[in-house]
Amino acid sequence: MALVKVKPTSNGRRSLVKVVNASLHKGAPVASLVESQKRGSGRNNNGHITMRHKGGGHKQHYRIVDFKRNKDGVPAKVERLEYDPNRSANIALLLYADGERRYIIAPRGVAVGTQLMSGAEASIRVHVDCRATIGEVGNEEHSLRSIGKAGATRWRGIRPTVRAIAMNPVDHPMGGRTNGGGGWHHPVSPWGTPAKGYKTRKNKRTDAMIVRRRHATKG
Repeated sequence: MALVKVKPTSNGRRSLVKVVNASLHKGAPVASLVESQKRGSGRNNNGHITMRHKGGGHKQHYRIVDFKRNKDGVPAKVERLEYDPNRSANIALLLYADGERRYIIAPRGVAVGTQLMSGAEASIRVHVDCRATIGEVGNEEHSLRSIGKAGATRWRGIRPTVRAIAMNPVDHPMGGRTNGGGGWHHPVSPWGTPAKGYKTRKNKRTDAMIVRRRHATKG
């Protein structure tokens, strides 16, 4: 694993830090273990945006991961490690003794050629490292990666965020401020709800169940 800081040839690459893992497979995934997935893109069935700042992004196939690990008693070998665009952890391709291949979440310490087995016959070390991943880190290098701006985030399905005061009054309650005046506004949501300690709780039916409130009332 190596961290590579690319040359700042553009604004999108100025803050980009790549995590290069030479052990990951460079080719395509197993065709029988992937399926197509449709992007929601933050829109409903009418095409209206219901979640802002989401949309676009690179096309991705979903890797079918074996979470149940119910192929007990059959030894398997880690054939290769692969990058999964749908999750922060890498995945491992297992080749079982009977010829079947399955994807699993690659826990820490598993490399190409590692022998794994699921079930009661598995050894304690393999049982902890392979079947149960409680407390194990799937991809400890993921937090070290730093994406850049502009195109890098658009490829991940993140649309640009516009400041509220840069909008028009018809688009946001805080919009319409010009250099000549307009004044600052208290921060509010696009729908006019104050965003500065405003209490939004309205369920009086369960008020008697509150032992102690977060904020003490005055007086």
